[in-house]
Amino acid sequence: MPAPEPLERLTFDAATLVAEHPPVLRHTNKLVVMSVACAEGCGHSGTVGYTRWAAMPLPDHVDPGAGGTVVESRPTIYDYEPVDPQAVEWHVNFADPLLFYAYGSGLFAQDEMQSAEHPVLGSLVEALRVGPHRAVTEDDSGPTPVLVMGVERKCHVATDSNESQGRPRGLYGNEFSAASAEVVRRATTRVEPPTITNIIALAAPSYGVGAYTREQIEHILVTAYTGFSAAVAESATICTGAPVVVHTGYWGCGVFGGDRVLMPLLQLVAAHLAGVDRLVFHTTTAADGAEPFEEAVSIVDEALSPAGGMSAGELLDTVVAMGFSWGMSDGR
Repeated sequence: MPAPEPLERLTFDAATLVAEHPPVLRHTNKLVVMSVACAEGCGHSGTVGYTRWAAMPLPDHVDPGAGGTVVESRPTIYDYEPVDPQAVEWHVNFADPLLFYAYGSGLFAQDEMQSAEHPVLGSLVEALRVGPHRAVTEDDSGPTPVLVMGVERKCHVATDSNESQGRPRGLYGNEFSAASAEVVRRATTRVEPPTITNIIALAAPSYGVGAYTREQIEHILVTAYTGFSAAVAESATICTGAPVVVHTGYWGCGVFGGDRVLMPLLQLVAAHLAGVDRLVFHTTTAADGAEPFEEAVSIVDEALSPAGGMSAGELLDTVVAMGFSWGMSDGR
């Protein structure tokens, strides 16, 4: 079966991209982060690859238990440390339908954190806005995940609670915009030399009410399957035969109110179906983050992996029958 082809494919020289399309930062604290990440004379290097992908149909027959994906969890947020030096590694961006749309605002959830630590992403958005291409991860046709390859990570912003550093409630979400510039400056550490990140931007459904419908569950699974399959295909263009590692977490489970068992469950299934070699799930903390993920793993192993597999329709029906319901937005 031939490898899928993206709807759009663009390549940018990073230095030229930033020079011609500088990020537009509308909040003082984002400017503070940028001043540390891109101190005068630091420059930008490398090539940034952008692709956008049409939704891929699920396989007729699915067998998550035979997928061969190694699954592990880490009680952390993304630290971008590689888990396999021989692999091509990817990090999921918990995206809005508008690609990195709030990168310049005072917001600081997962999407905005990633954009702040990888400042060339703002330039990518600005370049796409003035061209004929669409900076969206979803359109009227359905999900259109975006992959961005070769992005320099130029800083790290500490968001943990640290009273001695002036952030007793951390810097995640609305706490970032409320913090003083000095607190944000102390929390920001330049990464020198920059590391390189590959990103899968996936838009999650948002603000649902009551039980998940079959249509919603299928939409989520197709979104993750498409993004992960695209990452497998693009990894082969970097290094043929290299293992593919995907880092993810509670995608869509914060402000969007997604179920903390269903969302990892569907990502696990998608990783198996897409042929991802290793899925690293970041649970944020060990105290309260691991349990929903472990429940999702158990469901995939015990309820969704019968001998011989099942049809994609049967899998969706099985998940629907489990009665997952939307949660509440965390308001952050």
